[in-house]
Amino acid sequence: MRHRIAGRKFGRSAAHRQSMTRNQVTSLLRYGRITTTEAKAKELRRWVERVITDAKPDDLNARRKVALYVNDREVSNKLFSTYLERYKERPGGYTRVVKLPPRHSDAAPMAIIELVE
Repeated sequence: MRHRIAGRKFGRSAAHRQSMTRNQVTSLLRYGRITTTEAKAKELRRWVERVITDAKPDDLNARRKVALYVNDREVSNKLFSTYLERYKERPGGYTRVVKLPPRHSDAAPMAIIELVE
């Protein structure tokens, strides 16, 4: 039984899962919207919300926390300049997951995850 166990494993090793999560966080913050499987979108939502909330103080410690999950300095600067202005007064709920029809090749449920305005 998986009582009180958070997070999805996706059939990957811990290192692969961590790398995939960091890459998806960086891509979502770079483009504002990405298409992925529904399970990955729902899991990604947890991490992006945490990164944006951690960035809100906009001090050195916040930048170091964000650097753990954002691989690109350009994207990190975009987060601290553009997104913090947008979400300054918002207490949470920075992302939206929109379901799409299944993927043709393997019928995996797909979704779009995007940053709200």
